[in-house]
Amino acid sequence: MNAAREYQARRIAYWDAAARKVDSWNGLGGYYHRRLEEVYRSLVPSGQRVTEIGCGLGDLLAAVEPEFGVGVDFSGEMVSRASERHPYLRIFQGDAHHLPFICTGSDFILLSDLINDLWDVQGVLQQVRKRANPNAKIILNFYSRMWELPLTFAARLGLSASAPGKNWLTLEDVSNLLNLTGFEVIRSWTEIMWPFSTPLIGDLCNKYLVRMWPFNMGALTHLVVARPLPRRHSSFEQPKVSVIVPARNEAGNIANLFSRMPDMGLQTELVFVEGHSEDDTYGTIERNIARHPQYSCQLLPQTGSGKGDAVRLGFSNASGDILIILDGDLTVAPEDLPRFVAPLLSGAAQFVNGVRLVYPMEGEAMRTWNMVGNKFFSMIFSWLIGQFIKDTLCGTKVLWKRDYLRIAANRTYFGDFDPFGDFDLLLGAAKLNLRILDLPVRYRKRTYGTTNIQRWKHGLLLLRMALLAARKIKFV
Repeated sequence: MNAAREYQARRIAYWDAAARKVDSWNGLGGYYHRRLEEVYRSLVPSGQRVTEIGCGLGDLLAAVEPEFGVGVDFSGEMVSRASERHPYLRIFQGDAHHLPFICTGSDFILLSDLINDLWDVQGVLQQVRKRANPNAKIILNFYSRMWELPLTFAARLGLSASAPGKNWLTLEDVSNLLNLTGFEVIRSWTEIMWPFSTPLIGDLCNKYLVRMWPFNMGALTHLVVARPLPRRHSSFEQPKVSVIVPARNEAGNIANLFSRMPDMGLQTELVFVEGHSEDDTYGTIERNIARHPQYSCQLLPQTGSGKGDAVRLGFSNASGDILIILDGDLTVAPEDLPRFVAPLLSGAAQFVNGVRLVYPMEGEAMRTWNMVGNKFFSMIFSWLIGQFIKDTLCGTKVLWKRDYLRIAANRTYFGDFDPFGDFDLLLGAAKLNLRILDLPVRYRKRTYGTTNIQRWKHGLLLLRMALLAARKIKFV
């Protein structure tokens, strides 16, 4: 028997014994596992296809309420008890190093407190990569090295079901192993400072302090969300592209927009949403549509108010596979739009966010207080969602329509009062763990009309939404 088999045999014996012990005693880890269940429920929408590798008693898998849940564990005693506790789940005995075919096709693959206990972490991640569908999300948590001595001591005293002789990996170690095996880390963070059921102290430590430096250095576990590195779309999979143009008092920009609009994908559709203009914007769009029959066009009169409402109306009527927002003021050049589509086609991103704060701006393209507000909200959002966002309020954003429909279905989670629609889309994308990519553009000054932004009124609404998002995403 080689070293790997000896290691596996010892581990199976240990976890079989731990499973039998659970029949009469749960140890001190009950609160820790309940808190992990809360965290995973915030990451995995109910009704998904979910596989958990190293599922133990199956409680975490059951907690995320899958439509189709598959659990795999190498301990026969754990599998037996998990099947009894959760008969609606499919629980199988198997080794993570040799995953059975039943693990394919999942929307989410969970590895909770598993990699600390594996003989070959890279080998297991390679197995997961082979069976992960291209749009799957991989979520794993693993113990921090800061807790090596306390957890080893607790295990030896029999106070926790934690096998001695674990792998103690850093976040950098795990990120590197994920990269080596064909995954991309979307976000990572720390959880659980106080693994005990203590009123007030538990919530204070585990929902708030653990999010902040230097307290997060004492966290018990790291959480990582990753996705399979994308494969480039073939030339035979060209999508239809819909460009949504919110237009209020933009009559002088419409002809310029048509003359500069590039061809993208299989077909480019222009969806204009005219927002109660005081000039002849609606009529100007109608005349230009007639002059340019080569474009598939829609002209929709806005029934509500605000850019966010206009974007949602345009998105709901668009027929394309890819959705693009282009502001009618043309401060972002139409010629730049193919650069936004390319990362979606290559798979480098699932959501592309325009950034105006990299290149020098043209003239007085952005007022000073608008610049300050943009940078402030960018810092707040980067901290909130765990992905770097340099410019939250650039009007040009691009995503797949299939992902937008999921965002729209979940819109009430954050509230429906974003005046521009930027926060609405970014928060929705973050909630779905989409890979968000910043794309720098050169921001130009207006050549016609004036801004429709009311910076103080709208700024207060955005601040309100940011505070709500903190409660819904950061401090769950």
